[in-house]
Amino acid sequence: MITNRSVPANKLLPHLYYQNPDEAINWLRDVFGFSEHYRYGEPVQGAQMNLGDAWIMVGGVRSDRRSPSQVGAGTQSLTIFLDNVDAHFARSKSAGATIVEELHETPYGERQYGVKDLEGHHWLFAKHVRDVSPDEWGATIRNFD
Repeated sequence: MITNRSVPANKLLPHLYYQNPDEAINWLRDVFGFSEHYRYGEPVQGAQMNLGDAWIMVGGVRSDRRSPSQVGAGTQSLTIFLDNVDAHFARSKSAGATIVEELHETPYGERQYGVKDLEGHHWLFAKHVRDVSPDEWGATIRNFD
């Protein structure tokens, strides 16, 4: 995979909340292709999952944490970098996922698409296709060293 100065990928473990974690775990596996590393609780309270080098925690909603479908709005977007974003797009689309942004190439060097999961979490699946400096597409590079 090539690198892209406009979109660096770093390690992060986001926690996503679902009304039915068991259903969400299965959906993320079946539709997006995540693998389950472990599951905990009885009934199921959550899991740690990965898709390649991208890892997430899936958990249940509580009084202090809600899903986008409960809130009525999105609060974040997750980007996962893949080697074959075209095949992933076809898989998600054929599985009936809600595509919100068709597969396309961005000015900043990514081939990507946008999709919402069963609870309304927004995902971008992408592949670096060009190394683009941020100033080439209009961003201002700032160094705060």
